[in-house]
Amino acid sequence: MSDPSSSTQPVGSSRRGASTPGSSSSPSSASSSSSSSSGSQMAKLQTEHGTTTIADSVVAKIAALAAREVEGVADLGGGVGGAMGSVVGRIRGSEHQTSGVGVEVGATQAAVDVAMKVLYPASLHQVAEAVRGNIIDRIESMTGLEVTEVNVTVTDLSFPGGQDEDQESSQPEPAPSRVQ
Repeated sequence: MSDPSSSTQPVGSSRRGASTPGSSSSPSSASSSSSSSSGSQMAKLQTEHGTTTIADSVVAKIAALAAREVEGVADLGGGVGGAMGSVVGRIRGSEHQTSGVGVEVGATQAAVDVAMKVLYPASLHQVAEAVRGNIIDRIESMTGLEVTEVNVTVTDLSFPGGQDEDQESSQPEPAPSRVQ
């Protein structure tokens, strides 16, 4: 995990303590802007030498790659969102890289929501915790943003051999509801 003292620093400050004399480490040195064409948030790193802008789509890709690195994660997405991401990936001719990942990016912080399928019989809470930790580490080290939260939703289980338990042909007819 990251050093606790560096997690509260604004984007505009150095994470390794290598700031130059006269450089500002106040939150006012970092600013957020909205792109008028896409409406997406971007984090800006303002230094005395120039500005670096990090689009929210970049943060989402980092989160998706970090989640996929964790053992026990079968796929990202699930349900209608995962199915749509799969269709979009086939149309584009490549995997839809951020399917199942949502981010909110501010001037100095980011929040992440990730939906995923887990390989059976992995421990769901251990996989979720590993995904959460890896996403935080990657985003904070690569962007300098403080990750305020990572919400993980397990949407499905994936079984060895590609068999999914939710196939209609293998499921018995559902019983009538016992509760109102």
